[in-house]
Amino acid sequence: MAEAKLNIAIAGAGLMGRLLAWRLSVMGHQVTLFESGSLENPAGACHAAAGMIAPLSELYHCPLPIYHLGLQSLQHWPQWVKQLEQQTGTNVDYRQTGSILIAHPQDRSELLQFQQELTAKLGNENAGQLQWLDKDTLTDLEPELDRFDQGLWLATEADIDNRKLLPALYQLLKISDVMLRENTRVDCTPGKIHSSSGSEPFDLTIDTRGLGAKQQIKGLRGVRGEVLVVETQEVQLNRPMRLLHPRYQLYAVPRADHRIVIGATEIESEDMNPISLRSSMELSSALYSIHPAFAEARILETRVNCRPATMDNMPLLETEPGLIRVNGLYRHGYLLAPALVVQVEMQIQQTTSDTAQVTRCN
Repeated sequence: MAEAKLNIAIAGAGLMGRLLAWRLSVMGHQVTLFESGSLENPAGACHAAAGMIAPLSELYHCPLPIYHLGLQSLQHWPQWVKQLEQQTGTNVDYRQTGSILIAHPQDRSELLQFQQELTAKLGNENAGQLQWLDKDTLTDLEPELDRFDQGLWLATEADIDNRKLLPALYQLLKISDVMLRENTRVDCTPGKIHSSSGSEPFDLTIDTRGLGAKQQIKGLRGVRGEVLVVETQEVQLNRPMRLLHPRYQLYAVPRADHRIVIGATEIESEDMNPISLRSSMELSSALYSIHPAFAEARILETRVNCRPATMDNMPLLETEPGLIRVNGLYRHGYLLAPALVVQVEMQIQQTTSDTAQVTRCN
């Protein structure tokens, strides 16, 4: 018997919403995507992020399930990007050249502690995933880091340019069979979407609204992140780099046109005001400590947004008849999204249960 095709509503057109709308439409379902703001000019956490897909780097601060979900996403991203680029004729700059971890001489113990933490969590699974670099091998990979005499290379990690990916997904959705409803604020209940114009029935409603679903998900909170985008032709990096420090971890992700995305801040606040002077100074001084030529870099943009997080910082996949909620991706949106999309696909393929269930992805 052929699989039944559903009329599905997706609320929230961030990364999860766009990926789900695309993949579910490929499966033959009729999909309507609702977004409270503009689809062409997204303003959520997915737009402010640096687009890193770094399961090993994140494992240092996160539980093992995040790492395993990240590995699953790393398997899906290359194929999905290839399909997306072929269908839209665009390049979204997906890169899997690993990431580099460095520390100043006085902070070398941070590198050793990083390795020990991952070894404790992964055991034999850790073998070969972390490669120690001396000065020569480090500068072979990243010539601009010649002020550092050792580092760690996490060769399997990847990153993607979110400022190219999100428009490409929008372009693909426009030419697909997905119905797009922007500037429409909605609420979700099983099998229904509620907006100012009334209620609409669907076979299934999927809620990916992030903090927009705060009233429906107990304990959901926003965690503020701040990012700088700088431009310089004096320093050229080939892959994402992280500076380990006792107080913070700075990351620098190179992009096209001599741009570099700089970030590190993580503040327990839902404040959406512009970046603070303190954060700006800390990010800038840490960047300057990597290479003095960064002193002449131009700050092109500052980004501030709040990531949706659960109380235990684990992603939430909540299922009941007629309704699926996906939320709490926290700082791991690009790391976790494909793996969670596949889990939703599997949920849809399964027989609907009469008993509500909550999966904590652990």
